Amino acid sequence: MAEQHGDGAIPVELSVIGGFVIAGIVGVLFPADAMTHWLFHPAVVAGCCWAGQLWYVGRTVSVTPATGDPWRYTFGIANTVTLLRGGLYAVVAGFLVVPVTTELVWVPAACYGAGVVLDRLDGTVARTVGKQTQLGTRLDMAFDTFGFVVAPLVAVLWGQLPALYLSLSAARYVYVAGIRWRRYRNRPVFERPDSNLGKYLAGVQMAFITAALVPTAPTGLVFRLTPVVIAPSLMVFLRDFLVASGRLPREWFDRQR
Repeated sequence: MAEQHGDGAIPVELSVIGGFVIAGIVGVLFPADAMTHWLFHPAVVAGCCWAGQLWYVGRTVSVTPATGDPWRYTFGIANTVTLLRGGLYAVVAGFLVVPVTTELVWVPAACYGAGVVLDRLDGTVARTVGKQTQLGTRLDMAFDTFGFVVAPLVAVLWGQLPALYLSLSAARYVYVAGIRWRRYRNRPVFERPDSNLGKYLAGVQMAFITAALVPTAPTGLVFRLTPVVIAPSLMVFLRDFLVASGRLPREWFDRQR
């Protein structure tokens, strides 16, 4: 695992290089006449988002590498798959400043859908031919959260999802803010229920977002289904916070498994 001046898993230099690489790819693959005339080119947005994600993960992970080659550790096969997924989500973020009239309207659905497939793959790779690491776990969590924000935002801006869906995009941040507030006030924070329900529902959300981004998706049906699709996931966030804050006993949920 690469060290960031003795701390962290990803050096700042790699974050900057990664940002320029993604920006260059977006700038080359997507012709200027298909892009927006806004102040920020989508290549710049994609590059900044990618660099920011790498910097954030590198800042929050501090593990001594098991090998003398930090670059090899960072780019293990499982982590490479995860990094590729993050790059695809960064491309989606670039379309936040692209109008729906673009000829490349299919790109966000293709990139986000490919990222969803890789999300199913990277964990399997880490458990079989690779190695599960703290870096890989943090990359996976960061990119999941990032994808759940930028992809729905693009769909909402393009009129393919109702703004109501963004309540789910914000739910994790609200949950984390609530936990940090409790710790700041020196209040107890308990472990969340040991349940895979949230992971299953996350898969449902990824599939729904991908479908909503498809240009030919029936918008009326998507809008009607949105409250039904997001309600279970919002309830899981509420359940987890009630348990973490001690308002509900964790043991009760463990007995239901």
